[in-house]
Amino acid sequence: MANTYILVGTTSSGTRTKWTTSFWVKRNNLSNENTIYGAYLDNDNKDKIAFNTDGTLQFASFQASSYSNGGNLTTNRKFQDTSAWYHIVCRWDSSNATANDRMKIWVNGVEETSFASRTNPTSGRESLINYQQVTAIGRIGSNYLDGCLSHVNFCDNQSYQASDFGETDSTTGEWKIKTSPSVSYGTTGYFILKNGNSLIDQSGLGNNFSLQGGTLTKTEDNPSNVFSTLNLLVPSGGGFATQSSTFENGSTKFTSANSSSNYGLTLSTLGMTTGKYYAECKKISGNQGLIGIRGWQGTSSNNYLGDTSKDYAIYTDGKLYTNNTETNIGGTSYADNDIIGVFVDCDNWKIYFSKNGSMMNTTGYTIGDITADNNTRSLGAYFFGCCEWNSSGNGVWEWNFGNGAFGSSQLTGTTYNGSDGNGIFKYDPNSITLDGSSKSFKSLSTKGLNA
Repeated sequence: MANTYILVGTTSSGTRTKWTTSFWVKRNNLSNENTIYGAYLDNDNKDKIAFNTDGTLQFASFQASSYSNGGNLTTNRKFQDTSAWYHIVCRWDSSNATANDRMKIWVNGVEETSFASRTNPTSGRESLINYQQVTAIGRIGSNYLDGCLSHVNFCDNQSYQASDFGETDSTTGEWKIKTSPSVSYGTTGYFILKNGNSLIDQSGLGNNFSLQGGTLTKTEDNPSNVFSTLNLLVPSGGGFATQSSTFENGSTKFTSANSSSNYGLTLSTLGMTTGKYYAECKKISGNQGLIGIRGWQGTSSNNYLGDTSKDYAIYTDGKLYTNNTETNIGGTSYADNDIIGVFVDCDNWKIYFSKNGSMMNTTGYTIGDITADNNTRSLGAYFFGCCEWNSSGNGVWEWNFGNGAFGSSQLTGTTYNGSDGNGIFKYDPNSITLDGSSKSFKSLSTKGLNA
């Protein structure tokens, strides 16, 4: 949603002294302010719910040039995990007799009580959020939400808490979503993005939204099944340390930034130790690319993918690189817009590659048993990754870990699920004859890891 925002269809205002919103959000860009809700009347009157540039979460009503005339909660806690979905509930109840109860925030079921800044709204203060003519989701001014949203509930004239929208899983102890919460929506309330990228209001009120800018792309990544994306926090030549590389489309598109001493490299947020997994990487542009896996995330920025003994990456000429050594595995060269499939068998410690759906090698290349190195490797797992090798140029890559899209383009036509029924792929990762036997591969997601 880097330049995407939406507006509700109705132009009427709801109850501006009491409302509750609940949504699930997954971050992408950590360097800019990310606005989830924005209500803008003019420079002196604006409300927002946003992640600030320092990672804190802010719920604020800026009116008549001052938070003291509106209200402000800015957390001490920072929210910088790009691999996780956060469940956030914000409640505005300015007529509440207890000043500290007029604004509340819950994250993953727990009320936030530690704030870097707190100003309670005056009694009966009207918010601009729920003044529908000026309220947007995903933008205020030039600040957009760069990430993913799911299950957005807005309850007009209602005072709810996190437990009305989520609950603790009795088996895992984790906070999980209530897909059909028992709540009232008032007059201007709504429930959108319940399934996929639909802007049709599921509350029964018919307060549908419309896309105002950008592209709203459906992803299989959701609060109930978190799919791997690309990790902004991996130390690489263009990684989070310098913010010179960029991540887009829910951290599935990567533009590397290289220098003479560092490689623009990225790795997946989820790792593999057992089971069979598949991912697709589309090379968009660049000079000398490497696509494959790395055996841990703790290497320095001057290690390209294929440089170390636990790296296995296919080079643009179709040869495999590991431990800074090139091996001919029978692969073919690939170029811009080709899709490389990476098949990782952690049960038999083999790796296979395909190009545009055709296998490059049906005899697997043996990879190291990562579980035997748990005492010496910082994370002890294999991670999908890619790298631009040419220090004079930047590479652009789009990954599909089963999310169902390359960049902002959803897959169309015939698509395929992983072996566990999860994920959507361009090419079929199932029932492939490899090393003389039929093998099937899953998507790299939390359900896939636990299947």
